Amino acid sequence: MLPSLYPVTGRCVIASFLLSSLAGAGYMFYVIERANKCLDFSATLYIIHLFICVTYGGWPSSITWWVVNGTGIAVMALLGEYLCIRREVQEIPITRLRSSKNFFSSIYIKLTK
Repeated sequence: MLPSLYPVTGRCVIASFLLSSLAGAGYMFYVIERANKCLDFSATLYIIHLFICVTYGGWPSSITWWVVNGTGIAVMALLGEYLCIRREVQEIPITRLRSSKNFFSSIYIKLTK
């Protein structure tokens, strides 16, 4: 049913919107780094997109536009939150802190001798 409803260009546009939401989730993982800010960032980005669309071509009246953008914001926000939460629950490695203490204590011992 999908191939007869949408032409190839329409399916490519839908795929590009969904891929851009995946890229946005990856961007949030590296830049935002907080799970509670992911929904705000996603909503702001898509509201700016809606404003540009309204300015350029009027209010979007197609249900497909709303479904694609709603799915895009959901994918971006949920995947971004998932990635950020995975980073937040990782343990902080203590061995790295110990090695830096040993480094400074060895310098202190060398200076005092």
